[in-house]
Amino acid sequence: MNNLLNIKRDKNPAQPLIPVLSFCVLLLTGCGTLQDSGSGLYQPTPWVLEQNRNRLATIESLVQSNQREEAKNNADTINPAELSTEQRAQLNLLYGQIMLSFGDQQQALQRFKQIQPQQLSLPDQIKYFQAQSQAYTAVGDFLNSAKARIDLEPLLTSSEDHKKNQTLIFENLTLLPETVLQSGQRQAATPLAEWLSLASILKAKNQNPARLNDAIMQWRTAYPSHPANTSYLQNLQRDLTDTAGRPKSIALFLPESGVFAEAGKAIRTGIMAAYNHESNNPGRPTIRIYDSEKLTGSALYSQAMNQGANLIIGPLDKDKIQSVANAVRFSIPVLALNHVPGLRKDNLYQFGLSPMDDAEQTTGKAWLDGHRNAMVLTPDNEQGKRVAKFLMDSWQRKGGRVVIKKTYNPQQTDFSFIGKKLLNLDESQNRHQKIVQAAPNAQYTPRVRQDIDVILLSAYSEEARLINSEVQAARANPVAIYAMSNVYAGRPNPGVDAPLNKVTFCDAPWLLNNGYTGDLNMQALQPSWSQFSNQYYRLVAMGIDAYYLAGQLNTLQDSPYYGATGKLTLTDNHRIKRDLLCAKFIAGQPETRGFISGGH
Repeated sequence: MNNLLNIKRDKNPAQPLIPVLSFCVLLLTGCGTLQDSGSGLYQPTPWVLEQNRNRLATIESLVQSNQREEAKNNADTINPAELSTEQRAQLNLLYGQIMLSFGDQQQALQRFKQIQPQQLSLPDQIKYFQAQSQAYTAVGDFLNSAKARIDLEPLLTSSEDHKKNQTLIFENLTLLPETVLQSGQRQAATPLAEWLSLASILKAKNQNPARLNDAIMQWRTAYPSHPANTSYLQNLQRDLTDTAGRPKSIALFLPESGVFAEAGKAIRTGIMAAYNHESNNPGRPTIRIYDSEKLTGSALYSQAMNQGANLIIGPLDKDKIQSVANAVRFSIPVLALNHVPGLRKDNLYQFGLSPMDDAEQTTGKAWLDGHRNAMVLTPDNEQGKRVAKFLMDSWQRKGGRVVIKKTYNPQQTDFSFIGKKLLNLDESQNRHQKIVQAAPNAQYTPRVRQDIDVILLSAYSEEARLINSEVQAARANPVAIYAMSNVYAGRPNPGVDAPLNKVTFCDAPWLLNNGYTGDLNMQALQPSWSQFSNQYYRLVAMGIDAYYLAGQLNTLQDSPYYGATGKLTLTDNHRIKRDLLCAKFIAGQPETRGFISGGH
């Protein structure tokens, strides 16, 4: 004991040791972590519980400020045996949140399964269900993700929180196959069955407004006390019955000749498919088509106005958009089919398949999945340079680090340089040569670099298959690849796309299984799009959305539109922003992983 406390005896044996012994007793009892509960079980002392309460609060603060490494290090120092039941539940919640921040959703779910929600405080219960839903969405389990948010619903108090949560419930449920929705409804009356019943009504896109309104009314009558039977459905029905914002006559400005003729044809195919689908709708507008290559922008606009148009879709070419915007003052809405940087004008809305949106979604998904240190890999051409800038800017805005930027020749078939970069072979070989000069018999093992955890890739499917094969072979624990949407050729082809396994990307829902259902889904329109090469598939989807957006412009800023090209919202500068549906190649086919917004 003297050695433990570093106590030195006085030479005077008469000096009493009672104070020292008393201090030892106090020290040992004060540092005790467990006490007898009277039943043979030992529990932490109040002092220990208080200390751990403070430590858990520190970890929670680190989690909230995204300091995941420090949060995990602090959590690892806590002994669960020294925690109360409630504190153990809180620790598991914090560990689950930490695992999510590292992109380890399976470990997070294992932690969440150890928690009984009633053991958590109300704020922590809300965090628990939100994090659990995020983890399930990330692994493609949309049913359990929706269940977590259904359990969350009664804990929320603000109307805005209810609206967001209900939107995410439907977002997950409408990604389920119709067979799952139908089988769930046949179960005994439960909150989940009621949600599934409503999701089945809303799942099919672009239904006849009158029929959809009737189906919603029947559901509301059957379930009057359901939480969705409030402003969520009231607003939806208002939009269905409000005809004030719907155009009576649409002028369509698209090129029928020139370099954009095929793109214009694909968009027109989508627009006319949507138009013909509404043949029984008495409120269907008339459409007049103008060849945007034959007239100037101002002449096009004047002719459309003289012929009674009250909404214009087009032009497609950026220069033509700028030209017409410079020449006239828009007295009716114009839905331009491209984005012109810096252009803003009253009554002008810009909708396009922008690579900026694509890059934002790619980096957003990679960040959400826990990656932080990137290699950016793009083609060595002008488009590749622009995409590289989009990817790097977006990644760095999120706080990510670009470790290395590389380009490749799109015509090449040898991508071994990627494996060398990931293994750090160039530097390792240089070190080896220096060592051999000093010690000729030295053994050589490449030093695998650990400073890259993700590749942000822009590549068409042909190059991407070769690149991914190289990456998978380079290391025992391969670096994850998150690719721009052009990695997917647009049609499932498991035999050909098996080399893309583990690649994650985000794309137009129309191209992904269960992403866009109803009479205008990709399979139903195969006779229409099969005339085009795969680079135009997304433009057919864009045409479908352009037609329906024409009647949604008044409400788009308040409520997203779940379209063929993505979840569409309107920004303050009247630019239509697309949130894409993410997927991961499994067994050669893309499996959906939800919208990024559904992960929050």
